[in-house]
Amino acid sequence: MKYLVNSREMKRYDTNTIEQLHMPGMVLMERAALSFVEELLKRSADLSKVLVVCGTGNNGGDGLAIARLLKQSGHEVDAVLVGNRDKASEQNRCQQQILKAHGYELLTELPEKNTYTAVIDAVFGVGLSRNIEGDYEVLLTKMNALSGEKYAVDIASGVSADNGAVLGTAFRADVTVTFAYGKLGMYLFPGNEFSGKVIVTDIGIPEESWFGAKPQTAALEDADLARLPERKSHSNKGTYGKLLVVAGSVNMAGAACLCGKAAYRTGCGLVRIMTPEENRTILQSVLPEAVLNTYPKEKPDIAQLTEALQWADAVVSGPGIGTSEAAEQLLKAVLAQAEVPVLLDADALNLAAKDPGLLLHTHAKVIVTPHLGEMSRLTGNGISEIQTHLIEVAEAFARQYNVICVLKDEHTVTAVPEGQTYLNLSGNHGMATAGSGDVLSGILGSLLAQGMSPEEAAPLGVFLHGKAGDAVREKTGCRSMTASDLTEGIRLVTKKAEDRKEQAK
Repeated sequence: MKYLVNSREMKRYDTNTIEQLHMPGMVLMERAALSFVEELLKRSADLSKVLVVCGTGNNGGDGLAIARLLKQSGHEVDAVLVGNRDKASEQNRCQQQILKAHGYELLTELPEKNTYTAVIDAVFGVGLSRNIEGDYEVLLTKMNALSGEKYAVDIASGVSADNGAVLGTAFRADVTVTFAYGKLGMYLFPGNEFSGKVIVTDIGIPEESWFGAKPQTAALEDADLARLPERKSHSNKGTYGKLLVVAGSVNMAGAACLCGKAAYRTGCGLVRIMTPEENRTILQSVLPEAVLNTYPKEKPDIAQLTEALQWADAVVSGPGIGTSEAAEQLLKAVLAQAEVPVLLDADALNLAAKDPGLLLHTHAKVIVTPHLGEMSRLTGNGISEIQTHLIEVAEAFARQYNVICVLKDEHTVTAVPEGQTYLNLSGNHGMATAGSGDVLSGILGSLLAQGMSPEEAAPLGVFLHGKAGDAVREKTGCRSMTASDLTEGIRLVTKKAEDRKEQAK
């Protein structure tokens, strides 16, 4: 697991390292510049002619140090300092003096009619909170129009480190080399589209700099797949949990099938699907491993549901159930009677949007998995507002309704009330396909049925879902990916995780 920070956290850890751990700020700046240049060399960047544009803050100081290091290595570099020099930070002024002492020229504006192989942006750092206007807007526009690969120092100027908002305009980087921790705005829309490939380098800001206040947001990594539920040599199907899936409606059998299949592929021992009678033949043909409870489409058997809820170790409710009166009866019964973890997805969320207070009247721990449209219906907020405040919206909803909120987007947010927030960095655009969410529900339900806590299962299941998509992409690419392919991807990813665990013994 790695941690991602916002601007306030980064400033706190930087200050703590300097003031409490007594690491000189100039040492950190020099290490940042050196790590940036090292990354350029690792990438075999074309440094035939380089432009470095620096502001007057510490981000600009990083840029000045980078320009010096490149010049000292024999590269042709134009270094430009923009802004009011009288208001330059102390470390920035020091870097200016070092450049001058070495006899290097420092320009005050972009050279006209020059062709560059690399353009390096060090104008604004992670602390920027105001819109970029006037001369700075013109400057960034010119920089974006220049030839050469674009590199950002710590963060692309104009991107909010907190939520990814573009503050008026922004530098469009091909690569961002950021220091100590990834910044949230680099991974959130639309800031991720201006950040390019993000590389995090260590410059000497350790975990000790947290002083008990660790970052609020984390991202899982491949090593975290070792936390998948253990498999035991002496076991049976009951060992690996019983999952009840309330899913499907007439002409929507696929949702139930994908959810159930994903649950089995993730290791669940028994999957029981409650669905209308019309789906029986389809499900028995496509997923013969599932146990079926069917009911007349307009009259669900609540007594049968009650028995199934008492049987289950976890419940998934919602994929493909529709929003009929019968579906509403099923949802209300699940929320009223379940005493095991419940996951609500798809139509269960659309039904809950009529009365979100239903989420407060349950004995079960609840995970909700809305996409942006469903979250809009649940909260009344516009989709664009949600997308540009993804973490804040997920965290607020989790606290308000005491649920774990898995808010799905390109990088899905998992918010745990009064706990850690997770930003998922696995997955790809091939997963933007019908049924992908049903597969996610099956994965999460399976982990819950196998005994994982909802707080641990939610982020791990989201990560596994994305890794399954990445495994499929490696084999077939993105364009033709289907939700059925994702269930095969689960198999590939869990096999790799098992192999790594065996090798570690």
